[in-house]
Amino acid sequence: MRANEDLRQILAYRVPRKVTNALTVQYDRVMYLLEDSPANRTLIHEYIEVVEYPDGTVEIQVDKVALSCTPYDRIARIEQGAEVENKRLAQALEVALCVQARRDDRRASGSPSRTHRGEEVLAKKALVGLKKQRALNLADINEAILKVSAKAMKERGAAAPPQPQKP
Repeated sequence: MRANEDLRQILAYRVPRKVTNALTVQYDRVMYLLEDSPANRTLIHEYIEVVEYPDGTVEIQVDKVALSCTPYDRIARIEQGAEVENKRLAQALEVALCVQARRDDRRASGSPSRTHRGEEVLAKKALVGLKKQRALNLADINEAILKVSAKAMKERGAAAPPQPQKP
């Protein structure tokens, strides 16, 4: 290897992406919001490179110069650490977790394998019972709400509603 070569750059996976009017670039179900600057504004409707390194870091580059950006993961998950002790908020987070359990969280199929980082091999098709995020509807949310409320009533030992007495 020559002194002017960077092995990390050579082994990186590169994908061209087009910058939108809102200075965003999408790659692997993650939206990257570029910093609003005059230099970045000149890139609107131009193709730039999204570079994914073997260690998993992703960088947005133009002519091998990294741009500053903020990633927004479209399939982000609620984690246990985010939960707090609050009656209503805890139940709302539990509903969100139930809905997330029904969501298909596979990344885009065209991206490189990530098994060398310890991630599992993903199925080619969604598992039975899982839906894409846009396919989740009001019925799925209502089902999750009923499931959480039934669990809460069972834990509280809530009695059945009073029935009228027969004469």
